[in-house]
Amino acid sequence: MKAPLIKIALFTSVAFIAGCDGNNSYSSFTYEAGALVGGGDFGNSTMNNTMIQTGEKTYVASLANRFAQEVPTTIHFEFNSTRIDAEAAAVLRRQADWIRQFPEVRFRVYGHTDAVGSDSYNYRLGKRRADAVVSFLSRHGISRSRLEAVVSEGETQPLVPTESRERRNRRTVTEVTGFVRRHPTVMDGKYAQIVYRDYVQSAVVATTLTGIEGSVTMGNSQ
Repeated sequence: MKAPLIKIALFTSVAFIAGCDGNNSYSSFTYEAGALVGGGDFGNSTMNNTMIQTGEKTYVASLANRFAQEVPTTIHFEFNSTRIDAEAAAVLRRQADWIRQFPEVRFRVYGHTDAVGSDSYNYRLGKRRADAVVSFLSRHGISRSRLEAVVSEGETQPLVPTESRERRNRRTVTEVTGFVRRHPTVMDGKYAQIVYRDYVQSAVVATTLTGIEGSVTMGNSQ
């Protein structure tokens, strides 16, 4: 009987040592059932809720980070130009698609220039670039009431510090700035209804009916 007991003791010792190696790894053999499922991050949801309730983390900041992660926020311009080229247009269409998912969120467009030219001229140029972006987004289904007053930074915030022409400095940046209703309660459980409303409206196709009195445009759900 001693031999089997010795083998069991040796097996248990090896398993314990394997569970306490230098990599701090563990196994279900040495830890409680279900320890491997949680991954050690169970408290993140509680921490997130606490930060929201205390104001340490805001809905606006969360949406701004998500916007910056999921779509490009910046487009660039040719020298002394406000024209939106094909590359910039593709980026702005992606921005518009993202913005339409959140009909209660406001955005702001910041215009920038490089350092060539006077301060006053570059300020006006930055404003015109921001205006061009707002006009483009409004043509792609974004209400101007959701695009807050555009801001021109002129040449004051270069990405590349140089006095020469620099395309990377000639840009606009789109950012999340707040909520249409000015209060984060629009993000409560009813927010799904807001998104669903926008989803249903996106499926309405304009249909023109022609008759004796003329033509009438009607919404037609597909």
